[in-house]
Amino acid sequence: MKRAAPATLAALSVLSLAALTACGGDSGSDADSAEKPAATAAEKQEKQETQEERLKRLAITKADVSGMNVSDADVASSDNSEYAFAKSPQEVTVEKPVCAPLAYAMNQLPLGEPQADLTRSLSSDINEPFTYVMLMAYESGKAEAALAGLSKAVDACAGGFTAKANGNTSAYDSVTAEQPVAAAGDESIAFRSTLTFRGADHTVHTQAVRSGDVVAVYFSVDGLAIANARPSDAKLSAMVVKAQNGKLG
Repeated sequence: MKRAAPATLAALSVLSLAALTACGGDSGSDADSAEKPAATAAEKQEKQETQEERLKRLAITKADVSGMNVSDADVASSDNSEYAFAKSPQEVTVEKPVCAPLAYAMNQLPLGEPQADLTRSLSSDINEPFTYVMLMAYESGKAEAALAGLSKAVDACAGGFTAKANGNTSAYDSVTAEQPVAAAGDESIAFRSTLTFRGADHTVHTQAVRSGDVVAVYFSVDGLAIANARPSDAKLSAMVVKAQNGKLG
């Protein structure tokens, strides 16, 4: 994961408007003519918005989820970035390459080739499971490709897989498709993964939602339980998933 307490990571590591063209003539009213410059200016401003700015505008905030803490979990801004499983997909190796998108999704790493991405972590309490939200904006057609790769991985890696990065190892025992917490967007994929650490069984949950050229990946984990070798089944927060999906449209 990108942002977690050192104990948690130590445990886990042995674990994204066309311009209006006015037709000639004076059929419109003075009011209509007066509105056109304002509309054109708004469109220009929207076009000038970068993908990074767009994702920040779309990202979930504390105002969207009552009673939860929302933190910036991007590696570049994380005080604990040195504890991340990996800082980029290029650092990750998987013995079954088809399974790589699963490792990326469960470690807040970009899928495919997004133009921009950001991550937020949310929890109601430090002792409760965390839900991570990663947003990615793509060029036309590449969001579909990213989700297709993740879907293929879910089907091909049911028997589990192992991912390694920077001396860290994350071994997953199984991957199983499941129903999305909240269906939304143009398409959605959900799955659960199991792992064993210090004799304790753990289940983590992931969901990916595509809305146009933006993909949201949700991941839940009970890091404290893993660190303390207590069995866990970290469910995704339905409130978080619904709130973020609602902002994507």
